[in-house]
Amino acid sequence: MSSIRFICHFCRRPLKLAGSTETSGLDLSQEPAALNFPSAQGGPGDTSEEGSASSVETDLEELQGSASGWTIPSDGEMSGDGPSSFTLLGKLASGRTLSSIQRATTGLCDVLSGEELDHPLCEDCTDSLLEQLDTQLRTSESDSQTYKRCLETRDGLGEDTRETLQQELKVLELEEARLVQELEELEKNRDRAAVALEAAQAETETLEQQERQYHRDLGELQWQHLELQDELWSVEARLRYAQTQLAGLKRTNAFKAAFEIGCNGPLAIINSFRLGCIPTVPVSWEEINAAWGHTALLLVALANTVGLQFQRYQLIPRGDHSFLKSLTEDPVDLPLFCTGGKSSLLDSKFDQAMVAFLDCMQQFNEEAKKSEPSLFMPYRIHVEQGLMEDPGSGESHSIRTHLKTEEQWTKALKLMLTNFKWSLDWVSLRYRPK
Repeated sequence: MSSIRFICHFCRRPLKLAGSTETSGLDLSQEPAALNFPSAQGGPGDTSEEGSASSVETDLEELQGSASGWTIPSDGEMSGDGPSSFTLLGKLASGRTLSSIQRATTGLCDVLSGEELDHPLCEDCTDSLLEQLDTQLRTSESDSQTYKRCLETRDGLGEDTRETLQQELKVLELEEARLVQELEELEKNRDRAAVALEAAQAETETLEQQERQYHRDLGELQWQHLELQDELWSVEARLRYAQTQLAGLKRTNAFKAAFEIGCNGPLAIINSFRLGCIPTVPVSWEEINAAWGHTALLLVALANTVGLQFQRYQLIPRGDHSFLKSLTEDPVDLPLFCTGGKSSLLDSKFDQAMVAFLDCMQQFNEEAKKSEPSLFMPYRIHVEQGLMEDPGSGESHSIRTHLKTEEQWTKALKLMLTNFKWSLDWVSLRYRPK
């Protein structure tokens, strides 16, 4: 039994020749001429007795040269650079030459595989190869039988049938050509459709980006719309409030709201300040001066309403220190306030200021009657005497304090404020805002 081992062509594992190869009736020591191996190159005279030292060395060199491309890894498997190389393991047998063994083994592999192989196969790979060959053989036999049946059928057909089949074949060939042409057109259309699809996909991606941008812009616009809507509602609410206030102000009489005139027994009252005093109802001069300031402001407001410019005097309302300024060559300030005490009643400038105030009031009455003759003041004014006359009783009361009682002075002030109340009603009706 030989100690030579080869590498399997497929699995690359070392294999050992079975003993059956030596007893299978084949003389491995000489060229198997009867098998006609394609790879056998030796002559018919090669025998085992030719294994001289020189030929053994020569064959060993050839095998080692052929196996030079293979290496033995650490796991014991064989690997090489190409499919035409194998590795020889072990010692040479003394009874045969390497050349004869190689030729015999290669011939067996060629017989089994049906083609020239550079290497032998292991048992598993050989079984697999045989199964594949059996499958191919069965397929070939089936095709051969089919061809035979077709030939028999063709031989059994008549001329008419053959002509009919030939015509059908031509029709089918034309149909095939048409279908091939249609297939080519469809392939061209498919290519064009693929190009159009790529363009459509690119356009779709662009449109999707634009859509996302539009959604972002829409969100920002909606947010701005909500902010503007809130601002609009706020402005509308403020407008409704302003309109409500304006409607209330239109219904409000500015003169009556600013100046409220009434009486408390013998005393006249303007904006809660009493104008005048009597021994039974003492009133401080601070309150009287404040009442004079409101009265002066009322007369200036009435004069401005009718467009009156006072002659001879200029009325300057300054609260509890109001005064009149004379417009003559020698201008003097006439105070409409008093510091208090009995000596104050003897102050001539205070009396002159009150008389000058009656003069301004009379100027307003005359100017108002020019545009409204029906204007009526219930009490007459005598500027030169400084008197307020009651037409009903015929009594006159002086507005001066010098040599007059407090009751007379207070009565004159009450009649004067009563005239102002009537003038206030007239101005409110005539100059009501529209």
